[in-house]
Amino acid sequence: MGHREDLLAGARRCLYEKGYGRTTARDIVAASGTNLASIGYHYGSKDALMNAALFQVVDEWREEVRAALAALGDADGAAPERFEWYWARVLESFAARRELWAAMVEVLAQVDRVPQLRQALSDGLQDARMAWAATVSDVDPSVAGPAAQAVGTLYQTLVSGVFVQWLVDPQRAPAGHDLAGALRTAARLVAG
Repeated sequence: MGHREDLLAGARRCLYEKGYGRTTARDIVAASGTNLASIGYHYGSKDALMNAALFQVVDEWREEVRAALAALGDADGAAPERFEWYWARVLESFAARRELWAAMVEVLAQVDRVPQLRQALSDGLQDARMAWAATVSDVDPSVAGPAAQAVGTLYQTLVSGVFVQWLVDPQRAPAGHDLAGALRTAARLVAG
């Protein structure tokens, strides 16, 4: 690997070990075995490097979610069982990448100060909404527009809320069957 790749690997390690906000340029240099000047040369700034590391890690998680969503299409059972099955996979991914989710909370606190970070996260949320819509409903997002957006937004809202609850208290965060039951109850209440 060259310095560029070493820096990115070091920044990823720091993201997990120290977090987004507490990582310094010197931390990255120590983790990567490079030098301070190489950060500016390859990435322009420590913040740009940390953002690149964050985007790479989030992209990897997104691919894991896409694989789980693809497997959902092959899962047996009615919609409630498939819903529960999927949420079990999401919670497993939270456990496997706890450091990512802790860092993400830090990142969210930075969006007002880093416009490119806000834009990247906003684009990622929109992509996630449309991926949800295409996978968990019979709605074709390229055709249905608002209906697909609504379904995708609901699922992305669940992901965001469950991740925060899981990060704070994994033992009492809702499981797949809890969410399925709550959705059925909410649907009955909304239907009147």
